[in-house]
Amino acid sequence: MEASVEDKKKIILVHYTEIENFILQVLLKNGVDESVAKHVAQGLVQASLRGVDSHGIRLFPHYVRAMKAGRINSKPNFQFDQTSPSTGILDADDTFGHAAGMEAVSKAIELAKSAGSANISVKKSTHFGAAAFYALEIAKHDMIGMSFTHADSLMLSSNGNRPYFGTNPICIAVPCEGEEPFCLDMATTTISFNAVLQHREDKKDVPVGTCADSEGNPTIDSAKASFLQPIGQYKGFGLGMMVEILCGVLSGMPFGRDIVSMYKHPIEQKRNLGHFFSAMRIDCFQDVKYFKKRMRIMMDEIRNEPRKNSDIPVMVPNDPEKKALARRSKEGIPVKAADWEAFLKLSQQYKVELKGI
Repeated sequence: MEASVEDKKKIILVHYTEIENFILQVLLKNGVDESVAKHVAQGLVQASLRGVDSHGIRLFPHYVRAMKAGRINSKPNFQFDQTSPSTGILDADDTFGHAAGMEAVSKAIELAKSAGSANISVKKSTHFGAAAFYALEIAKHDMIGMSFTHADSLMLSSNGNRPYFGTNPICIAVPCEGEEPFCLDMATTTISFNAVLQHREDKKDVPVGTCADSEGNPTIDSAKASFLQPIGQYKGFGLGMMVEILCGVLSGMPFGRDIVSMYKHPIEQKRNLGHFFSAMRIDCFQDVKYFKKRMRIMMDEIRNEPRKNSDIPVMVPNDPEKKALARRSKEGIPVKAADWEAFLKLSQQYKVELKGI
């Protein structure tokens, strides 16, 4: 019997430790290396805890299908080539992007400790989820962290009628005094395509100015949304190209329209994605405590700026995510009925218990 409209709208809450353990156990039962599985589980759960549902736990069933089809390598043999005191190239051996990213981040932190800064290029990887996962890890070590990745063609080219670049996110995380780091994690498009898919599943329109149809015409119909609009018109297009240079051209991976799509290409086809990570020691420029204090002063000054609407606070990047993290850590992560059903199928298939709050 088909589920009712009300059932489809139902939201299930799950504690983050419950879903993280579930993801970990399902991966382990599929023969995934434990360290790889832990990074995937942590990365997906962190994104959902921070309210970035488009890149969170809802993607897990897709990752499992991609792994079983052969796109994702569950037992990678990482190869790292240190090319100078502060640079290196990581061959990720087609594994989960979360594991590839965290392996590269560990190398960046290690090199930066001695060289002051480090830049790591990653090749032969897959979708790595939310870019903040990696930059925030670098920030924990009193460094400024940056992370980038390219993606399949979705951004409508400036003055063009089809896409060339992907969402190509930019992320920077900076530690500050007394609270979680400042973190800007933004796509160079006005919306991510995973967010479009969420609107489509909910049968909701996308926001005005975010999408275009297959002919390049603006649309708010999520069912017709084929391409994404760049932020700031040609400026977003230019930023997307910058990320493509770092992640595609520099890594030696395919770029632009040659990138294998996350959803449109056969799921067994390797994606060969590239990423780029940077770590910079703050104490090479300034006393860390003094820097963190100044960061906090700046952030608080911004928050105390006069409001245009008294009911809407002035915020800095990562403020909404910090609020979501605090709330969802206590109350649970909200999961849509369709996603919960997909989790339960995996639960039954692999005999891993999963329960909501």
